[in-house]
Amino acid sequence: MATPKQPKHNLLDDTTKELNEWTGEAKAVEIHPLRMFSEVFDRHTKNDADAIFIAGTEATTPPLAEVSDAPVKPWLFSRVLVVLLVTFSLLLLLFYAFKNERVLPGLLVMGSLTVPFSLMIYFFEVNVFKNVSILSVLEVFLLGGVASMVATMFLYTLIPTANGTALWSAALIGLIEETGKLLIIAWFINHLQLNYIFNGMLIGAAVGAGFAVFETAGYGMDYGLVTLVIRSWQAIGTHTLWSAMVGAAVVFAKDDYRPLTTQTVLRPKFMRFYGLAVLFHALWDWHVPFAWLDIFYIHQLILIAGGWVVILVLIEAGLREVRMLRQAGIPAEEHAFLPLP
Repeated sequence: MATPKQPKHNLLDDTTKELNEWTGEAKAVEIHPLRMFSEVFDRHTKNDADAIFIAGTEATTPPLAEVSDAPVKPWLFSRVLVVLLVTFSLLLLLFYAFKNERVLPGLLVMGSLTVPFSLMIYFFEVNVFKNVSILSVLEVFLLGGVASMVATMFLYTLIPTANGTALWSAALIGLIEETGKLLIIAWFINHLQLNYIFNGMLIGAAVGAGFAVFETAGYGMDYGLVTLVIRSWQAIGTHTLWSAMVGAAVVFAKDDYRPLTTQTVLRPKFMRFYGLAVLFHALWDWHVPFAWLDIFYIHQLILIAGGWVVILVLIEAGLREVRMLRQAGIPAEEHAFLPLP
């Protein structure tokens, strides 16, 4: 009698299965980055872009029955990224070729803005409910980014963290900064009465992107353009992603779409994804005692890849939520557009 073949396992499948179990489904998530970004290189018209940017108004928020649960294929963020990169490159040209130091403020702004802002547009596209307008997102990006820094600075006055490179110090920094952002993310999600995983990820990403922009601009001013460029490309896997995880965690903690409370944040779903954001942040700041991890930024690249795995699992959970809501027949009035507060 032939022995039945055992199913093959790999680290990625095991990891996505474990993360997906945290969201409520016990199976691995297939990661298809080429499929997700397949429309990036397709031709799109200005009307196509306009159709995305006008989402979230009373006239453009679709009823729940028309919300797509197909795999997301965002592309507009790449156009925004190109525009910002070209702008930053032209400013660099002015500075180095023409020795024009008056462009330094512009370099700080554009260098800090390029990646986090483009990532925020990515999460705006991924929000398949299309119930949050770009004006609301920009408000969260600006006010939420600054407010989260204020909350973080207040927490820093209460908790000493030393230099941030030792493991315990890095862990405290991760806890403080993610908690500071959490307070603002949770306020916006409650204030805007948002209930869906994609909504939470978008608000979290907007707050995290704002935080990243203002923080990186400060580092660039203190340590120069090399630090600015390094922090800029690394932003593909830092605050914006970590805060998107926190935003999803806040939605997980809500009870039947009621406002978040101090009791509901103790739920395992919230603690796990909030804890992941703190862990990623702590490991990023930690000066690991393995010199080979510093070669070609291996340490950071591993954490960036890990962060994106979590985000892709959450995106799959968001699409599953769409299917479940439609099957449950959520009334149309519970899926309303969100005007500016």
